[in-house]
Amino acid sequence: MKLKLNVTATDGAARTGRVPTPKGGFATPVFMPVGTRGTIRAATTAQLADLGAEFMLANTYHLMLRPGADTVAALGGLGRFAGWGGHLLTDSGGFQVFSLSPKVDDEGVTFRSVYDGDTVRCTPESIVATQELLGADIQMVLDVCLPLPAERSDLARAVRRTAAWAERAKAAHRRRDDQALFGIGQGGTDAALRRESAQRTVALDFDGYAIGGLSVGEERGPMMGALEAAIAELPADQPRYLMGVGDPRSMIEAVARGVDMFDCVLPTRLGRHGTLLTDRGRVNAKRAEFSRSDRPIDPACACSVCATYSAGYLRHLLVVGEPAGKTLCALHNLAWMLAFVDRMRAAIAAGTLDALRSEVAAVWA
Repeated sequence: MKLKLNVTATDGAARTGRVPTPKGGFATPVFMPVGTRGTIRAATTAQLADLGAEFMLANTYHLMLRPGADTVAALGGLGRFAGWGGHLLTDSGGFQVFSLSPKVDDEGVTFRSVYDGDTVRCTPESIVATQELLGADIQMVLDVCLPLPAERSDLARAVRRTAAWAERAKAAHRRRDDQALFGIGQGGTDAALRRESAQRTVALDFDGYAIGGLSVGEERGPMMGALEAAIAELPADQPRYLMGVGDPRSMIEAVARGVDMFDCVLPTRLGRHGTLLTDRGRVNAKRAEFSRSDRPIDPACACSVCATYSAGYLRHLLVVGEPAGKTLCALHNLAWMLAFVDRMRAAIAAGTLDALRSEVAAVWA
């Protein structure tokens, strides 16, 4: 299922539009909340739907271990299993190559299960088969994601291995009308390697394209340089997905360079710890100054949390450790992020993205 982006407006390299899918399509730029184990942590898929989210991302590595891809398939696939009617994207486990330090060889990856310590072997082919069982709308190829900084020789090896694995994943993927397969480019902050990786990935003719291995330790400047090098080699009529990036400043700078899709745990992770995203930046809802405040934590926010609960009440829940406090803060952050993406779409359509970039830069480091 090759995905096409129907562009409705541009502002420089930034674009907004719609990607048709069997589920009706989604608007871009789009932010995908991360539901690692099939749900947003501290929230439900029903609450996510109420926020108007069009996507949820789930983690193949975790779901194949608990409850198992066969179990998910037997229960109707991930959407039915999780009670989620929107779009689903499953990652490949490439980020776990970065975060869990497994053994990597030319044939695949060997992990220790985070649940029971058992040995888990993953190959490009097995990851495709697992994601087909999970039944996501978009699945990702297995790639090699390195922490930065890294030696150029290691980055070059990761590029070569990622390309070889992508070819194997493409050969293993059964062409379906209801599931797309995205290729992933690597290369760290090396522009030449980024161009090479993107070219090799595009040559395989995937259904969409992702830029991986960024926001893993590098400064924003080098990250954007690498992003520009990759995007220059990607098709203009297909969606471009920057993986794992969710801070507002990096997001809007990436949109200005032509990125269409994002995912990140940042909104929910911050919310569970009582930090809220607002138009004036991050706000710690546990601060003593909010103890007797009957105003919403973010008066400029139109979400149901800010419309219903005071800053004093949120602080109380967080201080006494009530789980509802984490849920409400996570829901506010997701609502804020989805509204931020809406603002970027509107700014592109109006030709005012640079003004919004300046506004965001003044608030977010």
